[in-house]
Amino acid sequence: MSVATLSPPPAFELQPYKALENDVLAARIQAVRDQFGPRLLVLGHHYQQDEVIALADVTGDSYGLSQHAAESRECRVIAFCGVHFMAETADILANRPEKLAERGGERVAVILPDMAAGCSMADMAAIHQIEDAWDQLGQVIDIDDLTPVTYINSAASLKAFVGRHGGIVCTSSNAAAAIKWAFARTRRVMFFPDQHLGRNTALGMGITLDQMPVWDPYADELGGNTEDTLERSKVILWKGHCSVHQMFRPEHVRQMRERYPGIKILVHPECPREVFEQADESGSTGKIIKTV
Repeated sequence: MSVATLSPPPAFELQPYKALENDVLAARIQAVRDQFGPRLLVLGHHYQQDEVIALADVTGDSYGLSQHAAESRECRVIAFCGVHFMAETADILANRPEKLAERGGERVAVILPDMAAGCSMADMAAIHQIEDAWDQLGQVIDIDDLTPVTYINSAASLKAFVGRHGGIVCTSSNAAAAIKWAFARTRRVMFFPDQHLGRNTALGMGITLDQMPVWDPYADELGGNTEDTLERSKVILWKGHCSVHQMFRPEHVRQMRERYPGIKILVHPECPREVFEQADESGSTGKIIKTV
């Protein structure tokens, strides 16, 4: 990602900011916004705390925010209050060739306020692991008949990988459409990094559990699978998950129903299958918000 520099440099020290009160921080942020005007867009992901959302120009999910910023004709700097893959996605969309051409080659700088802000799921699939799995799969099945599908919650290097291999990037709201698209081209799909989204989506399409082996990148060989299992597969899932959604259990659903009779349970498809199947509604963060 590119990094914007303030000109002239700020008149205050940046390092001690974590010890400052919220009103002081808000004043500093507003001073920068006044300086940049409409050239700066502050994006706040749904999951951010209220104090951050209050200062955002736009709030939403990661893909929607990136789309909004990329379509802005005035924006030249994006401050993405989210995690690393979100800022990468904004960089990809805002600086794709046709957008650069519209701006005469000028790039939009994308700033991630905290470079340590990461996603546990995205971190469970490194590009060297994906490439190694692809090479191993090529020894067992015809990879020309295999389409890679990566969830948007992944590193830019994985998105580039699927692009090189004729695959596609999906969101939680269009995962089914992406997998259908893949099956129209090949007999098998490799879905990463979230096994739960892949499994829940594929089950809804009539694919059975025995046709969905899980690839463990830390297994000694073949992701912990046999050649026969891989040959019978339709969707090869990656052993990755969201560390937050993974914590929800079926007993939590039962407890809520017992405590609040008639309650409606909404879940994200990143939840384990056992939770997903007990819910009344499921969908992306945006769908859940609209439903509520």
